[in-house]
Parts: sequence; C-alpha cells; structure tokens
Amino acid sequence: MATQVTEEMIEAYQRDGVVLVKGLWADWVDVIRTGIERNIAEPGPCAAENLKPGEGGRFFDDYCNWERIPEFADVIRNSDVAEVAARLMGSNRVQMFHDHVLVKEPGTSKPTPWHQDGPYYFVGGKQTVSFWSPMDAVREASLRCVAGSHLWPKEVLPTRWLAETSFYPDPEAYMPVPDPDAEGMRVLEWAMEPGDAVAFNYGTLHGARGNNSANRRRAFSLRLVGDDAVYRDRPGPTSPPYPGHGMVAGQRLRADWFPYLRGEA
Repeated sequence: MATQVTEEMIEAYQRDGVVLVKGLWADWVDVIRTGIERNIAEPGPCAAENLKPGEGGRFFDDYCNWERIPEFADVIRNSDVAEVAARLMGSNRVQMFHDHVLVKEPGTSKPTPWHQDGPYYFVGGKQTVSFWSPMDAVREASLRCVAGSHLWPKEVLPTRWLAETSFYPDPEAYMPVPDPDAEGMRVLEWAMEPGDAVAFNYGTLHGARGNNSANRRRAFSLRLVGDDAVYRDRPGPTSPPYPGHGMVAGQRLRADWFPYLRGEA
C-alpha cells in the first residue's frame, strides 16, 4: 500500500472521527482534475448550484457520477483508497457508496453549513468513511471537523442547504445544528496540498469556510462503507435519493448498485 496508515492515524480516526491522510491521491491529481472538469461540463441529474441570488462566486456540487466519468472510476478502482479505508474503519470489506464533487470558485464567501452526512444517508453502521480531497492548495477554505462528534448520542438535524430548513417530520429526534466556534468545540482543520485527504466518519460534524482567495477550490469526495453497514429507513428523502433500490431495513447495501472495492459480498 503506497499510502502509509499508522496505528496513530487509526487511533485518531476511531477517537476523533477524523484524520488527515497526506498524499492519498497525490499521484492522481491530474486525473481527478480532468474528471471534475468533465463533471462541470456534463453535470448529472443531482447537480446543484448552492448560492442564493446576489451571493458572489459559484458553489457547484454533484454526486453519483463515477460510473459515467472514467477518471473517477479509474481513481476508485485503481488507487489504494480501499485499503486505506479498510485500515481506518477496521473493516475487512469496503463497499462503494458514492462520489461527490464540490467546487468553490474564487470569491465564493459562502461557507458550507455545519452538518453530519449520516442523517442524509440511508446507511446504518459505525464502519463508514468519507475522503475529502482538494485538487488545489487550500489554507482557509479547508474542511473543518468537530472532534468526537461521531460519538454523540443524537444525530444532528439535517437541513436544506439553501433554505436552511429541516425536512424530517420529527425534529425532536435530532439535536439542533450547533455553532462549534461559539460553543467552544474542538474543531480540526488542516492546510492541505492537492491530493491530501481528510478522512472522516459519516457521523462527524463538519463544514467548510468560504473561498475568499483568488484560487479555485476543487474538491473530490468519496464515500465508502464497511462490514457493519446496512440499509436504514429514514423518515424523509435521502441524499443521494437512489429511487427504486428495493432494500429493506437491516439489509446490506445491494452489491450490484454499491460494488465491493475490497472483500466479497
């Protein structure tokens, strides 16, 4: 495995729900950049623009495109990300969930709101990992993660990013979105080079600052799951929606839609 995963990194991931993986895709930056440009030029059905009228810059995101964008498929299948994921999660099997592209053009001051990914997903289980990797050097527009938030007893209420409203029918079942800076929470963030990656659990509260620099901030994310991941019913629409999946609560994610990158079904 080209990317070194130390015992200290594994301990930090399990304890904090987040760890920096230096150079995870350092050898794949040009490939991923090409894929991102293809994605922007040929957006999929889930593509979104995340700014309100009058807000400066551009905040583009899109997901679930790896099967139609060959550069993404190449990285997912042929980099050592599955081995890194297995080590961090403590899992034998590594299964694909989805890819995600997020691009903040220069002068996009809008931050990415604080949220956990888990409440938006129909995935249950503790063995999960997302990799967030910038394809441009970042200093102030990096990902920010609240240490230990994956261990909180309640999930954070999911909201619509633009409207900032909740869409689940029982908000009392969730904790309100906190303000980690105001509440003195331990926030981890790193200056990053292209191809570095932040690995974080689906339950880790995270967000990102706006991009007030003169440079683009192109990020590629990959969401993977491990041995204990199963389908979980949610009280509202999930993101990604994956209509017509046919799964029931407690069932492993269907391998024809979510293929194994390591291990067997």
